[in-house]
Amino acid sequence: MKNVLLLAVALTIHFSAFSQTITAKIIAASNSTPIAYATVKMSNYSGVISNEEGYFSINISHSNISTITISCMGYESKTLSIENIKNLNYIITLNEALNQLDAVHLSNKRPHIDSIMARVKRHIDKNYNIDLNTYNLFYRTSGHVDFKHLDFEIEKASHVSSKNIDKANTDLTQLTNTIINSNIVHFTDVKAVLHTLNQDSSKMAVQKVTKLLDHKKDFSIENIENKAKTLVLKYLDTTKTYKVKTGLFKVEDSMSLNDEEFKSDKSKTINVSDLKHSIGSLVKKGTFSNMSFLKTVINPELYEYALNDINYNGNERVFVIGFKPRKAKSKLTGTLVVNNSDYAITRVDYSYYKSRHGSKFNLRLLLGIKYIDNLSEGSYIFEKQSDSTYQPKYIKRVKGSYFYINRDFKLIENSPQKNKVGFGFKIEGDSHTKEEFLLTAMDKCDLESFSKIKQENKVPFTQLSAFDTAAWQNEAIIEPLEEMKRFGNSQ
Repeated sequence: MKNVLLLAVALTIHFSAFSQTITAKIIAASNSTPIAYATVKMSNYSGVISNEEGYFSINISHSNISTITISCMGYESKTLSIENIKNLNYIITLNEALNQLDAVHLSNKRPHIDSIMARVKRHIDKNYNIDLNTYNLFYRTSGHVDFKHLDFEIEKASHVSSKNIDKANTDLTQLTNTIINSNIVHFTDVKAVLHTLNQDSSKMAVQKVTKLLDHKKDFSIENIENKAKTLVLKYLDTTKTYKVKTGLFKVEDSMSLNDEEFKSDKSKTINVSDLKHSIGSLVKKGTFSNMSFLKTVINPELYEYALNDINYNGNERVFVIGFKPRKAKSKLTGTLVVNNSDYAITRVDYSYYKSRHGSKFNLRLLLGIKYIDNLSEGSYIFEKQSDSTYQPKYIKRVKGSYFYINRDFKLIENSPQKNKVGFGFKIEGDSHTKEEFLLTAMDKCDLESFSKIKQENKVPFTQLSAFDTAAWQNEAIIEPLEEMKRFGNSQ
């Protein structure tokens, strides 16, 4: 059985002497389970992190890389040469660390949780700093949509023949069946440099973007609406333009079948300011800036704490602290890992507490819309930098929501006759997004350098219809999960 396991793992691990990239898997020596989020360092302040399945990839083309050091809380650190990794068939085992605590920590004189948290708060400004930093980073976002109900139907169109109405409704039914039965998922990978002036001002230079998606399954709510409108327009007078109204609101003044939004060859560019907002907000929260949710979880008026464990992370003694809401308006629960030496928080894991949730609105009867932010969970893992501050090495944020939309649309012909077509649009389902951030290198910048940086408005991206190992060869990235590796190759 052991040989079968080793063979199965080896078959999933890619190694190419020509690409100068090796991929390996980290497992626990006790039970062979994958070790997620282990830090893999190639120097004091560089490296990657293992993914949720225990895999990592590193580029060994640089002549100064001869060894790597792997560390993870609860396990003994291990330093290996590249040759060692090859000899181990790219499977690295870590032993559980022996918890050799001093006698004082085994007695009734355990440190008081209130004292630990008070020191954590006092050291926040010293331990974390977002001002004038340069973050070299890799960022990945993935999205899933599960449609539970989807329905389109032309309700009335006096100037359209019943034959064409039947054809349009048949096409709409086929569209809904295609969407319902599709595995709707997409991935975006980004390599960029984020320059921060302070918590409120930053600039981003985007170096590379790839999007892994099936354009035939690009079923965002907006695109579904557009596809439905396109099908309806096919059976109307294509020489005319149309106004689009939903309820009391006019959505568009002039829409035709030839509109740019319906073309499949639109320019493949991405908005840099949108990327900066998404990535910058992750980093901002990870430096315990004002108004960030991480700042709230160390507020004793909002949360209560319990000392769950005293352990070691490498040679550093750490406190493992559980937190949960003290007040109804507090929503999160999870754990904090705090260093004994400088009271820096080095890891945060969080999720919604019990049945609590984020934003919610229910205008189902009035406007036909309902939304519930029902999933929020993630992790922040911090690494000490050369300036002695702690910066987020890895961030994972997962968001999920339920949505319901029931709209009646009208297409009003821009003509003296003002012919109208009415059709119903009902959609219900769950969406799920995951963001991941990896800090690949960090440096300080100065005010003069920051002022000279020019941020582009848009940058091109490469669209992939199937996973391609070569797309990010020799780059410091988060190793893709099996779901992403199978994309387009088994569909």
